[in-house]
This record gives sequence, C-alpha cells and structure tokens, in this order.
Amino acid sequence: MLRTHHCGELRAAHIGQKVNLCGWVSKVRDKGFVLWIDLRDRYGITQLVLNEEISNEASLKIARSLGREFVLSVKGEVIERESKNDKIPSGAVEIRVEDIEILNPSKLPPFTIENDTDGGEDLRMQYRYLDIRREPVKEKLILRHKVAQLVRNYLSNENFIEVETPVLIKSTPEGARDFIVPSRLNENQWYALPQSPQTFKQLLMVGGMDKYFQIVKCFRDEDLRADRQPEFTQIDCEMSFVEREDILTIFEGMTKHILKEARGLDMPKFDRMTYADAMNLYGSDKPDTRFGMSFNYITEVAQGKGFGIFDSAESVIAINVKDGNSYTRKEIDKLTDFVKSQQVGAKGLIYCRCNEDGSFKSSVDKFYDQDALDQWASICGAEANDIIFVLSGDKATTQSQMSELRLHIGEQRGLRNPDEYKALWVLDFPLLEYDEDSQRYHAMHHPFTAPLEQDLDKMESSPGEVRANAYDMVINGVEVGGGSIRIFDKDLQSKMFSLLGFSKEDAQAQFGFLMQAFEYGAPPHGGIALGFDRLCSLIGGTSSIRDYIAFPKNNSGRDVMIDAPSPLNAEQLKDLNIK
Repeated sequence: MLRTHHCGELRAAHIGQKVNLCGWVSKVRDKGFVLWIDLRDRYGITQLVLNEEISNEASLKIARSLGREFVLSVKGEVIERESKNDKIPSGAVEIRVEDIEILNPSKLPPFTIENDTDGGEDLRMQYRYLDIRREPVKEKLILRHKVAQLVRNYLSNENFIEVETPVLIKSTPEGARDFIVPSRLNENQWYALPQSPQTFKQLLMVGGMDKYFQIVKCFRDEDLRADRQPEFTQIDCEMSFVEREDILTIFEGMTKHILKEARGLDMPKFDRMTYADAMNLYGSDKPDTRFGMSFNYITEVAQGKGFGIFDSAESVIAINVKDGNSYTRKEIDKLTDFVKSQQVGAKGLIYCRCNEDGSFKSSVDKFYDQDALDQWASICGAEANDIIFVLSGDKATTQSQMSELRLHIGEQRGLRNPDEYKALWVLDFPLLEYDEDSQRYHAMHHPFTAPLEQDLDKMESSPGEVRANAYDMVINGVEVGGGSIRIFDKDLQSKMFSLLGFSKEDAQAQFGFLMQAFEYGAPPHGGIALGFDRLCSLIGGTSSIRDYIAFPKNNSGRDVMIDAPSPLNAEQLKDLNIK
C-alpha cells in the first residue's frame, strides 16, 4: 500500500508516528519561510507543513510547484498542530513532511473543489468526476451505499432472496414509453429495457421462491423532472401467501429501520388514508401531512349570494392558514400571482381575514355579509388572526390547484421541515381510470393488480367504481413507492385484460407466458417497489434524486460528461439493419 493511514483518521494519539499519506492537494498556503498544504482524500483532510529549517530543499521545491488537485504521496511525522482547527476531525495534528512525491499533476479545475463551490450545475455535471471529490456529493453517495446495505441486511434477515432478472425484455404498450434496443441477430426485432421486473417477480413466486427482492435498474423514456431520471433504481420485492397487511408491516418496518440506522431518527407509526380521503382532504394522492391546512368544502354556504364565480362552480374549496392574518396585501397579491401562474392555472384567489375582534374582512365583501363569512370560518375551523383562502371551479381541477397553493404556503411558512418525517400508506386506489382520448379504461397501477374482493361484483357492471388492492408509501408528500396484491387466477386476469381493451389475441401475444404460468399452481402473492433514489434523497433531506446518483442525466436526459446519447456510425447501423 502507498499509504499507512487515511487523511481523515490521524488524531493526537498518533503524535510521534511516522506515516505515509496519499491524496489530492486542496489548498497551498506559502508564507515564504513556512508552507502548509491541505491534503484531501475520501476520508478527510490533513494539514502538511514544510519550512526551510526542517525540510530538505528538494521537498520544498516540489511543494512550491504544486497546484490544486495534484496527486501526492507524502512521508512524515505526526506532530501537534499549533493553530488547531476544530472544524475537522484531524485538526489537532499535522504532518511534518520528510519526503513528498507528485504522483500525478493536475490541470486547474474548472471550479473549486470545495463545499461551497463556484461551479454551476451544468458545469459540475460535465466534470462529475471532479464534483464527486466535494464533500456534499461524496457524503450523499456514501449515504446511498449505507442505505443499500441496510436494505439488503433487513430483507435478508426476513428470509428474502436477492434474484437478478433480465435487462433485455419484451416491449409492452401499457405504462410509460419503453427504451428500445435493436437485436442484431434477429433482424427487425427489438428488445425493451425494463420499466419494472413486474412479470418476472410474479413468475418467481410461481417458481416457489416465496420472498424475492432486488435493488434493480429500471428505465422509462418519459419527460424528466428533478425527481425523475430515464434510468433509476428500485427496491423491488414480492412475497407469496400474503395479504396486504403482511406487506405493509414488513416495509413500514424496513423504512423505520433504515431511518433509525442512517439518521438516528425514530419515525412515528405510519398513518393510513384511503385514496378518496387523500383527494378530498389534500387534493393529492401523495399528501404532505407534516402540517394541516386540509380542505374545507364551503360550496353550499358560498353559493346563492350573487357571486357568479362561486355560483357557477362545481366546488368551492377553502383552506385555513393559522395566524395568517399577518399576510400583507402585497403578500396576498403574490399568492394570487402564484395561483394564476401556468403551473397552477387558477383564475384568481379569494381571501377572508379573521380579525381579533371577531369581525371578518374579505375580498368579496360586496356579496357576503358578516354572518355569511362567519359560516365560512365555522366550516374551516378558523379563529382570530387566521386567514381563509378560497378557490373554485370543477372539483378535480380545483382540488389540484388548492393542493399546489397549500404546499406553496407550507413551504413559505417553514412547515415542510426536511428533518421531520411523516409517513402514511395511501390505500384503495381506483383499479381503473377512463381515458377520454382513447375512449377506454387504463390500469391505474398495472394490469396485474387485484381488485378488492368486495368490489369483484362491479367488474362488469361498474368497472370505474372498482377499487384496487393497492397501496402507496408516501413520506413528506413524496410517493416513495407502491405495490399491490396481484391477480393470480387466469380467468380474473383475462377479465382484466378485456376491461383494458385487449383482444384475446393481443393478451396472448403480450402476456401469454404469464397466463400459462398461472395454470401451473400460481400462489396468492403481492409486492411493492420503492424508489431507491427517492428514498435516499428523503433520508438525506434534499429534493433532487440526482444528488444521490453517481453519474446522473440532466433535465434533457443527456449525460453531458460522456455526451450521450450520440449518433451511431454507418457500419453500426448497417449491422442493426437500421437505415
């Protein structure tokens, strides 16, 4: 080994020892008669010291030629540091250099390799290998490693078996767009990269594996956001001979275990909420329940007063902001601009102040007297010094708009603390959703989700009312993952395909292998898939999953470091029979 110790491990107990260190030059400070170098590796920083009295001429010459990010090998003695640095673990000591060697020089980096760098995101992604040297990025990748180990240990202790499933699979039209891979050996035929190992993990249950998991790469060719990447990682799991409660118990326990071990935090018991309640109370199937401001429906008391906007609306929805009467008119105007933005799409914002003396002052006083506004306050549970905000329109759109406003106000008022964790299971999703464009039903999760047993009799008569035996894990307003109890009966699966508009021939062509497997003793089974990148970002307290991926893509799905995707040459295209 070129080194006896890492740069972050030396302490006062090592004083007097001779050591060899290797690392990158972080800073050089040359005072003429004495020279200090901060040497950095993955583990930390150690200060090196050379001076004209104790250092040989060759070492001093090399030290004065150093630039940032030069790679060094250093030999010397650990001594007590005169000006101690309590901001780093090794700040009580330094190395009196006896010999120094440049292992590799470095060009001047395009940005400073420091916690608070001067490099923009695009530049840092182009030079990601340099960005990884920075402490914030390095620590996020280490956290990702730790979370992966915790997942593997927890599930292994629960008798899960890790099994790899294929990456080159068959394309299916349901769900998001596939990434397609041409087959050179099978002309004009194509593989797809998996959006999920869904059918394979079900086949593993048919194969008797009983409990499966995999930390697996998945791919979706869809529009990107800060929390989405074209390739992402899932904690993918399946269990046999289970009911919904078994799965919720196992994975609630796993999530609490990870947070405890990774952050030292105790997560409270997960709440449970139906999809219908989540939409009615928060306008979202992934509500952030760290704070209140749930929805209040004031339609009946707000209509019939001559205010046309409310009178013509399907729903009038209000939220109460505690102590919100402190909002200035300018601040309310900014909130109005927010709800009228393209992101939200509302036409305006109505407000009602609840004053200390029990009176009310609203933006629609022309239409509503004090008694009417008192009814608003009563329904909303508003008290003195609160403020009520109101939106109206068709129910689904207004719920969505109010959800955006609620989250925006929660962010403004510091109610969305990233170090506070509030989780819940959202249950009983609709099994199907009707698409007006295609004039047919689509699976809300996927075609293999089982309906709730009590809704089976509605499959043909009222398919839109059938609820799925499905569940999503939501933490701090983020959907971390979801799953369902699966269909394992061939006849029920055939009925599901029929509801989704599959002909018997199409169903056989795409999923015949699964239907055939169900004829050979498929057990009852269910599972879940958790977004590993999202889980890491939540545990780390940041919003973007890119921070926890070693080499992420940008918002256009490009890897700007290696310049991918890129064109193929003519010979490659010819081999693939692509013109």
